Amino acid sequence: MLTALQPLSNRGLGIPNPAMSGTAETCDTLPVRTILIADDSHFERSVIRSAVHALTKFHVCGEASDGAEAINKAKELRPDLVIMDLAMPLMNGVEVAMVLKNTMPKVPVVLFTLYAEQLRGAIPPSSGVTIIVSKTDGLAALLECIQRLLAA
Repeated sequence: MLTALQPLSNRGLGIPNPAMSGTAETCDTLPVRTILIADDSHFERSVIRSAVHALTKFHVCGEASDGAEAINKAKELRPDLVIMDLAMPLMNGVEVAMVLKNTMPKVPVVLFTLYAEQLRGAIPPSSGVTIIVSKTDGLAALLECIQRLLAA
């Protein structure tokens, strides 16, 4: 039983609470699932990051502003999921997903794009894209998607 409430910023992060009476609570020792956000728009990245932190139990471990940086950050940070825009400099989201599929085959890639309707059916499963979510459907659709993919 908890003897004191932890600050919200510590919940689920594996940060010990000194007010605990020496007993370990499983909710505080579970690893936090991590997300990498790749979008060339700083505004889009910050909105997604804020929504993930405020409305889910997941942690945004990093951000990338172009395709090449997305690959490097994914290899370095080893996220549990990648949220990626389609239209980015250097490499587009589908090209990055193909690379990540070869290096991190179990990591789901969510393509969060304005071009979702045009892409449906055009991107083969072998591309590495797990699911396409339209930006016009809003953050609620994205958050529902990541909740389903990381619920385990």
